Amino acid sequence: MIVLYESTAAQHNQGFIDELKRFYSIELITWDDWSEAGLGRLLERVHGQSVFFRIRKPHAARFLEDRGVRLINRAEVNRIANDKWRSYQLFQVLGLPAIPTYRSAPPYPFIAKSADGHGGSEVWLIESEQDLPDTESRLLYQPVVLHTADVRAYAIGTEIIGAVKRSAKNSFKANYSLGASVERFELTAAQQKDVEKIAKALNSDYIGIDFLLLEDGRHLFNEIEDPVGARSFYQTHDDNIAELLARHFTKLEENYPFRENDRN
Repeated sequence: MIVLYESTAAQHNQGFIDELKRFYSIELITWDDWSEAGLGRLLERVHGQSVFFRIRKPHAARFLEDRGVRLINRAEVNRIANDKWRSYQLFQVLGLPAIPTYRSAPPYPFIAKSADGHGGSEVWLIESEQDLPDTESRLLYQPVVLHTADVRAYAIGTEIIGAVKRSAKNSFKANYSLGASVERFELTAAQQKDVEKIAKALNSDYIGIDFLLLEDGRHLFNEIEDPVGARSFYQTHDDNIAELLARHFTKLEENYPFRENDRN
């Protein structure tokens, strides 16, 4: 199996890559040329193989998948998860509670975020016109929602493997990479049912699903992460995601013989 990263992300995730190698036979490919010619060369490298696609590039995922490359996650997951508006539309279609999201600014105060951002780096609390970000990114807007914490649930296939509660003391952003504290979290039956509904609708292989915990115990879905990082999971759980993924990859190989020599 090919594991595909951009070069900088591969360096940042080398520990996770090494763990995968312990449990499954993989070949790491790093790639940074997303031009039409670059995609053609990448296709030559990965044709006939399955690819664990660890890149936020929906157009590249679609290019490869349309030419017969088996992607984990599939291209449609990458497209929806990396566009917060599409994620919100999915929550709406599934009838799930979600943070109201708009394409035009509501009254102050509100939250502004780039539609394709991740990791909390392009999220702003807007209390006046002076707070508006100077960015060319497509922005989405949400009301400020009072909540006690942010939760990320991890799913491999349709199985929820765990959840992490993230709390920030000095910021409205509860991302572990930005210094939030984390602890293991047990989903309620209602939360588990809703998370499973999202994973099934996406037909995903490995995603993170984020929601807010409200003061009255309800939850509001916020975002979907693909590719999803696992640092906070490893901090709070004994299970090894790399090992769990290896088992999932084995099942995929058994049920979907997508290697070219298997089809002949």
